[in-house]
Amino acid sequence: MTPELTALALAGLLQFLQFLLYSVLANREVGPRYALGPRDEPRQLTGLAGRAQRALNNHFEGLILFTLAVVVVSLGNQSTAFTAACAWVYLAARLAYVPAYLFALTPWRSLIWSLGLGASVLMLLAALT
Repeated sequence: MTPELTALALAGLLQFLQFLLYSVLANREVGPRYALGPRDEPRQLTGLAGRAQRALNNHFEGLILFTLAVVVVSLGNQSTAFTAACAWVYLAARLAYVPAYLFALTPWRSLIWSLGLGASVLMLLAALT
């Protein structure tokens, strides 16, 4: 398996862990009656649960571009030390993003997000050369 595919697999596992974290925090906030019910009336999560939800959604968004970059690099046989480094930078950025978002670390959260996005874009650009 290429380093890029390994980083993608680990990013998928990170997504799962983020989902578990979000689920625990959200269920604590809304209580079991609402969580197990039909949720006809939406509730806005706040505090840590709300930030966990937004971090999870953000990873879904970032994972799309990263997955696309990994697929292009892998199927195009364009894997290099540079694209591998970009993949690991993306994963490291996503790992750092979760606590940065949960603890509202401004402006670090945005800088970390930019680093992950830039790594995905650089992978795509590298595959085109």
